[in-house]
Amino acid sequence: MASIAIPPAYAIFTSAGDSPAPSSSQQPPAQPLSKASTSPPQSLIPVPPVYALFPPAKPKTLSSISSHCRLPTPPASPPCSEPHPIPPHRSHDPAKNQKRSDPFQFGSRYLEATDDVFEFNAWDHVETSPEYKEYAEAQFSKQRSSPVSDYDKLRFNSNPAKWWTQFYKNNNANFFKDRKWLFQEFPVLRKATAEDGGEVRLLEVGAGAGNTAFPILAQNRNPGLRIHACDFSAQAVELIRTHPQYDAPPVGSIFADVWDISSTDSPLPPNVEAGSVDIVLMIFIFSALSPNQWEAAVRNVSHLLKPGGKVLLRDYGRGDLAQVRFRAGRYMDENFYARGDGTRVYFFEEQELRGIWEKEGLQVQVLGVDRRLLVNRQRKLKMYRCWLQGVFQKACSGLTEQSTETHIERSHASYTDST
Repeated sequence: MASIAIPPAYAIFTSAGDSPAPSSSQQPPAQPLSKASTSPPQSLIPVPPVYALFPPAKPKTLSSISSHCRLPTPPASPPCSEPHPIPPHRSHDPAKNQKRSDPFQFGSRYLEATDDVFEFNAWDHVETSPEYKEYAEAQFSKQRSSPVSDYDKLRFNSNPAKWWTQFYKNNNANFFKDRKWLFQEFPVLRKATAEDGGEVRLLEVGAGAGNTAFPILAQNRNPGLRIHACDFSAQAVELIRTHPQYDAPPVGSIFADVWDISSTDSPLPPNVEAGSVDIVLMIFIFSALSPNQWEAAVRNVSHLLKPGGKVLLRDYGRGDLAQVRFRAGRYMDENFYARGDGTRVYFFEEQELRGIWEKEGLQVQVLGVDRRLLVNRQRKLKMYRCWLQGVFQKACSGLTEQSTETHIERSHASYTDST
C-alpha cells in the first residue's frame, strides 16, 4: 500500500476526502514497510517519529489548499468595559430606586419610546397623548352639557364649611396621608425647623386634620417655631386639637383656630397680627374656593405676611385625572366642580394661577407643573395626573429681593439676644 511519512503526532489517511493529497507528479516512490511488520495494510497507520520517511509534499501555491484548511474567523471580542450601572430611578431594587429629590424637579423617570410603560408604577414629566387629550375634551363637553342644578349650586356655594365639616365627621383623620414630601419640595421649611432657625411664624391655611402641620412638627428642632393651623371647618380644628402632640409638642408650639381665608369680615385669624407671618402654607386648599373668593383670599394672605414672607402652594392642574372622571351633574363652572360629598374643587391653568397672585402684588418666585403618568400594571390602565406647585413672595419698597430666609436669620439673631 502506498503511504507517506508525516510529522510526529499525525496519522496517514488513505481514504479519499480525509486530507488533501499532493498530485502524482509531486509524490515520491513509496518505501516498503519494515520486514518485521506482518500486519496487513491499514487505512490508518500511526507512524513513530523515528520511522518518518518523507515530509509531505508542498503545494505549489497556498490557494490550492485554501478551501480545505481555512479556519473560521473567531468572533471579535467585545471591548473591555464595565457594564453601565442602572440609574436609581430605573432600578427595581427598593434599596436603590430612590428618585431625584431636588425641589420642583418632580422626579427623573422619563418615559422613552423604547420603554415598557407598565414596567414601573409611575413616570415623571409625561405629557398627555393626543388620544387622551381628545378623550378629556370630550369628557369636558359632556360635563358642560349636564351641569349642577341652580338649586344645588346655591347649596354648595352658600355654606362650603358645612360640607367640609361633614366630610371630617365621616373620615376623621384617616383620609389624607401625612405629607412627608414637604421638606423636599419647599427647602425653606428645613431652615425654619432647624435648631438655630430662630422665631418663625408659620400659618397653615386649610389645615384639615393636621396631615401637614404634625409632620412638620415631628421634624422640628427649632424651639422658636410657632405653627398656627386654620380651617373653616370646626370639625377639622377639633381633630387637630385632640391630636396627641397638640398640647405637648416635642419642640416648638402649635395652635389651631377656625378661620375662613376668603372672609371679608375677619381678614385675620384669631391671635395673628398683620405682617407677622413668615410662611403661609396652602396645600390643596386654594382649589376649594370658588373663583369669586380668590381675590379676597390672596389679599388676606398678603396682609398677614411679613415683607419678604412666602406662600408655599400645591394644588390641582387642569386635565388632571380627577377632573376628567367627573360625571354628569357635577359641573358648576368652567374647571369648577362639586364632588359627591358636596365639597368643591377647581383645576387651575398655570398662567391663570400666576395672574391671580401677581394681581395682588405678590411675586412669583417659582411655579411648576408636575405631570405624572401613573399606571395600574395588573389592569393595564394609564392615569394622567397634573398638579401645580408654586412659591409666591411678598415684597415692599426697599425689600424687593429679600427672601424669607433673611427674615428668619434676623429673627434668629434677635431671638438669641433675648434669651
